Amino acid sequence: MDYKQLIIRGISYSQTQSGAYALLLEHEETHIKLPVVIGNFEAQSISLGLEKDIHPPRPLTHDLFTKFIVSANYELVSVIIYQIVDGVFFSNINFKNKANEEELILDARTSDAVAMAVRFDAPIFTTQQVLNEAGILLELEDVSKEDEPFSETVQSEDNLKAVSMEELQKLLEEAVKEEDFDTALEIQEEIKRRKRKID
Repeated sequence: MDYKQLIIRGISYSQTQSGAYALLLEHEETHIKLPVVIGNFEAQSISLGLEKDIHPPRPLTHDLFTKFIVSANYELVSVIIYQIVDGVFFSNINFKNKANEEELILDARTSDAVAMAVRFDAPIFTTQQVLNEAGILLELEDVSKEDEPFSETVQSEDNLKAVSMEELQKLLEEAVKEEDFDTALEIQEEIKRRKRKID
């Protein structure tokens, strides 16, 4: 399968889910962004994994699992985000035994998979289908600043149905700028629904 490599663009506080964070992944070639809602612990663990110089006084769960993998003579080869179902991403972590080249694939939450990948500097991949379903294509630098807070602009799916395509695109850009990725996905679903009707 032709996998698309993703890079980590950042982690931000979720505007819509209290106590949650948004992990922003990006396909470098197309600049399509993939927002993944993750928990507080996973956000902290990924951040610590990215900051190689910071070491917590006691090992986190992902650090412990990393040491176990190394002790068992395995290496983490890659992470594959292979599907999205009802807004939930599904991922595999791919390991390889250093001694006999035997491969091991484990199912994992995407947040855990990414937290492990950053500790091994392993690549993160996804499929074109996942990018098509959940990806957002925007150039954030071109977005103009609006005075009205975005969260007050879009309130329900019924509101979205009454908005023109051009306005939907503006709302989508604003949602991404405000890092409100849950709303951005709802708007994108409405855009895709209308495009399917046209086709």
